[in-house]
Amino acid sequence: MARIFTDLAAELTSSALHVAAETAGVPLRMAGALFLEPEQLQSLAPQQRRMMRETGLYLRDLREVAGLTLAELSEALDLKDHSLLEAVERGTATLSFELVLRLAALLARHDPIPFIVRFVRTYNPEIWRVLEAWGIGRLPAQFERERQFLNVYRRHDAARKLSDEGFAKVLMFTNAAFEMSLHFAAEHEGLKDKELAIE
Repeated sequence: MARIFTDLAAELTSSALHVAAETAGVPLRMAGALFLEPEQLQSLAPQQRRMMRETGLYLRDLREVAGLTLAELSEALDLKDHSLLEAVERGTATLSFELVLRLAALLARHDPIPFIVRFVRTYNPEIWRVLEAWGIGRLPAQFERERQFLNVYRRHDAARKLSDEGFAKVLMFTNAAFEMSLHFAAEHEGLKDKELAIE
């Protein structure tokens, strides 16, 4: 399942690159990882520098939880020199999208989308703006909502003992209750009927 999401993110980003290059003239900085000199770091917006520091600390935490040294993680990524990852953890280097995907497969294989979103947003802001416009930033929230909805079913052992006919009735009532609840909640948040249209 994680591999499917990783492949989806790669495919979306590839499409985004194509669209950005052909229609918006977006300057793309995706090709490779990059060590930043002090003057290059200073030229970045303060928010970008902060995001790089926080993402570097996040990567270090994930690596340490996985019980890996910088050298071991570099070897797993087939990097000859672990100084790149060391610089990323310090917030003084960027990662290519290819390396982000490889890191996700190693350190976040059970939940790759939030990992990929965070790293793309930090290291490839131009691509992130395109992906965000497409709605990819909402994927982690949607996966979490679906998980919570599924947990409602999982908490009720009796539902597993129902016949197909009995479960169909529960599903029908659940659907009606959900639609009514959705209508009231959406009305409270000022959403229009067309935004609630069932596909």
